[in-house]
Amino acid sequence: MNTSSLRPKVLIVEDQLIIAMMIEDAVIAAGLEVAGLASCAADAHHLASQAEIALVDVNLTDGPTDPQIGATLAAEGKAVIFMTGNPKEVSSGVPGTLGVIAKPVSDDDLVQVISFAAAHYAGSQHPTPRNLILFNRT
Repeated sequence: MNTSSLRPKVLIVEDQLIIAMMIEDAVIAAGLEVAGLASCAADAHHLASQAEIALVDVNLTDGPTDPQIGATLAAEGKAVIFMTGNPKEVSSGVPGTLGVIAKPVSDDDLVQVISFAAAHYAGSQHPTPRNLILFNRT
């Protein structure tokens, strides 16, 4: 956990601007800050140092990243949750990441997922949001 940040910042890795803006609204509704919006892997890597949590789509403007971008962010200590229209792409789990939720996501579910990731980052417990498929973290 990064104790220098009282309110974790969230990196939104999403290629569709409308969806990214919806996620941004949910981050703010959850009481957190947005570190930035990334529509491609290069932008995600560039903004990663400013975030503690990452919400990651697996298809970006530079093409399918598979789970690689999420795995890289998790290896850097980020709490990572995938958000994708095809959760089967990551259904076997990605080392270090928390889980996946299928898009479209309701506003309420999105706030719960963000709160879950923030609690995980802080080292505290939070009920698992409905529709979030947790990965085996053993």
